[in-house]
Amino acid sequence: MKKITTLFLLAVLALTLAACGNETEGAGDGNRKVTLGISGSDTTIWDYIADKAEKEGIDLEIVTFSDYVAPNIALAEGELDLNAFQTISYFDEFVEEHNIDIVPIGSTVIAPMGLYSEKYDSIDELPEGSQIAVPNEATNMGRALLLLQEAGLIKLSDDAGLTGTADHIIENPKNLEIVPMVAAQTPRAMADVAASIVNNGIAVDAGLNPTDDPIARESDTATPYINLIAASEENAEDEDFLKIVELYQQEDTADFIVEHTKGAQIPTFVTVEELVDYK
Repeated sequence: MKKITTLFLLAVLALTLAACGNETEGAGDGNRKVTLGISGSDTTIWDYIADKAEKEGIDLEIVTFSDYVAPNIALAEGELDLNAFQTISYFDEFVEEHNIDIVPIGSTVIAPMGLYSEKYDSIDELPEGSQIAVPNEATNMGRALLLLQEAGLIKLSDDAGLTGTADHIIENPKNLEIVPMVAAQTPRAMADVAASIVNNGIAVDAGLNPTDDPIARESDTATPYINLIAASEENAEDEDFLKIVELYQQEDTADFIVEHTKGAQIPTFVTVEELVDYK
């Protein structure tokens, strides 16, 4: 009898350990750890998602980066499970250039890019020959030039597309000088140039208000600039990863984003098919 009881207890213990093991590996089961990379230091929105994810059995860990390159490399190399920091146009350009197998699995927000100045209160005040700092990454530079065109400061050739450079400028009434630099440096350059075009997240980190401070701001319905959540191609259908997308796209999250960013980020929840079909 003692032998039978001992065998029974061992069997129960084995089943318990197996169940615990499945909790670590399985989807939405109480112990799944998911790492997500973002660019910038403000984790408030993703902390909000993490609190919701915890109730779904997902331990969402936010990893911050200071640039727009490392989060994609880390994801491709398996150091991250997800990342969420980039527009679809930047994503496509990066994936093609670096030949990596990552894919979008959901949309998040549009974060309009702005033209900021410490010296001038409007684009009309920009003097002849003004230096304008712009991000030097291909899609961000193209986006910055489109903003200058939207503001009426320059005109681009028809073939500029989303990745135009200064060479595509065909009209430049104020003879603006375009000064490319690493995106993170554009706020610091404001002391030395007439104005800087700054990505939304970088502007927030620099203490700028993307709603009130720009002297020009791109439209908030530009499809190529919808931000996304990305995963490795092999994990694109992971249930927990898709659950995080679902949690992000809920109405309470949208309300929280608008409140936290004071309207600087606009929740834009479209299907993956709509997200990638912008060209």
